[in-house]
Amino acid sequence: MKLLLDSCTWYGVRNALVAAGYDTVWVGEWESDPGDDEILAIAYRENRILITLDKDFGEMAIVRGSPHAGILRLVNLITTQQSQVCLQVLPQYGEELCAGAIVTAELSRVRIRPADRD
Repeated sequence: MKLLLDSCTWYGVRNALVAAGYDTVWVGEWESDPGDDEILAIAYRENRILITLDKDFGEMAIVRGSPHAGILRLVNLITTQQSQVCLQVLPQYGEELCAGAIVTAELSRVRIRPADRD
């Protein structure tokens, strides 16, 4: 599973995901932040699930119809909880994410918006 971590996620999430065997790229390591539109476009082109704290990506996908390869939004989590939730959600909901779902995950709650099927 290929992942793209938005720069707003904690760097430790990258380390935890790489250690767990995920192909993970973190925007925070790029020379500059290209902005949300380009981040979502890159994730889509590279077939990477986007992991973010930012609700704007879901709005871009749902309201504007921007293509994506799955979005995992982390909500109300301290930095160390971000890794924990990713490592729980990705194996459990990876199939849905890879199919283009938008998953919103909190410490004790997960909501899934399945991919639109045309």
